[in-house]
Amino acid sequence: MQGQEKALEDIFKAGVKAVDPERAIQKYARRQGNQLFVGDCSYALDSFKRIFLIGAGKGTAPMAKAVEDILGPYLNHGWIVVKYGHGLPLKKTDIMEAGHPIPDEAGLKATKELLKQAQKCTEKDMIICAFSGGGSALLPAPFPPLTLDQKQETTRLLLECGATINEINSIRKHLSRSKGGWLAKEAYPATVVSLLLSDVIGDRLDVIASGPTVPDESTYSDCIKIIGRYELSDRLPKSVADYFKKGAAGSLPETPKAGDPVFSKVQNLIVGNNRESLLAARERAISLGYNTIILSSQIEGEAREVAQVFAAIGKEISQANLPISPPACIIAGGETTVTIQGRGKGGRSQELALACAIAIDGWKGISLLSAGTDGTDGPTDAAGAIVNGTTCKRARQTNLYPRGFLLANDSYTFFESLGDLLKTGPTRTNVMDIICMLVDT
Repeated sequence: MQGQEKALEDIFKAGVKAVDPERAIQKYARRQGNQLFVGDCSYALDSFKRIFLIGAGKGTAPMAKAVEDILGPYLNHGWIVVKYGHGLPLKKTDIMEAGHPIPDEAGLKATKELLKQAQKCTEKDMIICAFSGGGSALLPAPFPPLTLDQKQETTRLLLECGATINEINSIRKHLSRSKGGWLAKEAYPATVVSLLLSDVIGDRLDVIASGPTVPDESTYSDCIKIIGRYELSDRLPKSVADYFKKGAAGSLPETPKAGDPVFSKVQNLIVGNNRESLLAARERAISLGYNTIILSSQIEGEAREVAQVFAAIGKEISQANLPISPPACIIAGGETTVTIQGRGKGGRSQELALACAIAIDGWKGISLLSAGTDGTDGPTDAAGAIVNGTTCKRARQTNLYPRGFLLANDSYTFFESLGDLLKTGPTRTNVMDIICMLVDT
């Protein structure tokens, strides 16, 4: 078998490759002549006057390329917005780059363009939508009188307090003209086909990119409960808090719900998710000689607490051959959260890795990789980090004290100093995170 670090990288890369957005689209969509097949549905392309492409997300550029290749001459034009540095050369599609995870002016300008194009469509037109993780932040279009600055502050507070992606997106949907089904409303009565690369726990359609073309289950009252749960009532911009109160009182229109006729001509289809990534990672681990199990594709919770669970599993395998015997590989996926208390730099995957390094300090034969499939963990240029039982010892030898870095939420600085960051560059996909632990004899 290969060394653990090399094996961990190989397993992670296999998982990422399995959810390549271009291949994902081609798996679920194809064209025969003038007939387009998407999942269980088919569309006669000649029956539409115009066909457009609209999309947003970290993995949307390769998704758009696949749509261009499939539709060929039938595609009139496209407009997508991606995170800075995540574009690709496309033939008929305009690529606009914008900020993530905090929305910026470029994202606002791009969203206005997408909405303008959707509004121009008629019942004789078709829109192919391509959405992936990151779409929520890349599609800011606050309802007046709300401003981008107020939405930026709201997003920052939600990210720092440890709110889940479902909770954050419930808030986003009620502040934006593009999310929570509003894009479908703007495009109606055009035919809309949305292809979705899932980056959310449970693959909820209404949460992926905040569900631009999906009926919204959340309400203004839910938003108020979320704000209260994280004690943000007095910290949010007053105009945002007042906006939610007006909405809950019935003074503002709710997001489009199930049964609304605007969804009568909409097809939403998931083309890739975390589970597919984990299955491919498992196959690679088995080929490397590891006894392998997948724990779950729905891991969530505070990153440092999830790390304790993985450390405990690794120790149990090492001591008692349970739940499997070494050489063992434990794989899981999902999306943890970090409640920011310090002023350091890092992301949820790096924080999980650092907490695990502390928990397995001194244990031989245990190593762990924690990384984001998009290649960027939090506001850093790293996908995540790799640790083992010697990580903390090496750190102390250079006067780095792991617990201090964990308390400061400064995992990036810690791992950068040790050379243990995993840097892949933009992968142009996004199906949450992969956690992989190896235990050798």
